[in-house]
Amino acid sequence: MVKIKVVNRGHQPLPAYATPQSAGMDLRANLDAPVTLLPMERRLIPTGLHIVLPEGYEAQVRPRSGLALKHGITVLNAPGTIDADYRGEIGVVLINLSEQNFVINDGERIAQLVIARYEQGVLAEVEALDETERGEGGYGHTGVK
Repeated sequence: MVKIKVVNRGHQPLPAYATPQSAGMDLRANLDAPVTLLPMERRLIPTGLHIVLPEGYEAQVRPRSGLALKHGITVLNAPGTIDADYRGEIGVVLINLSEQNFVINDGERIAQLVIARYEQGVLAEVEALDETERGEGGYGHTGVK
């Protein structure tokens, strides 16, 4: 397990894994009053959390499947990336893709936080790329089977 320093400036408990094999920790809304998301409206929802990740790690903010399926609520920039050098509050950009208003209450679980290791790449400009069987085929190129 990787150690993540956290400052909780909100009034919610720290995120935790629901089961021993969970990949994500639930993030909770840290609100003074309920927020109503109208259909197709997006809002930045505060969590009150500030973290320090070790170099070589990122935190990914991902949607919760239950909110997406039952209410059409998702994370707009999914997955949102929190870089190791970011020290601001973790906010969750939620959007309501349903036709109904959705009320977000204080303490509601609104997203998941997944910690992931990454590597930076070095771009090397070349004149041409190696040929492959697939080539430039993309966006449904392999068809439906």
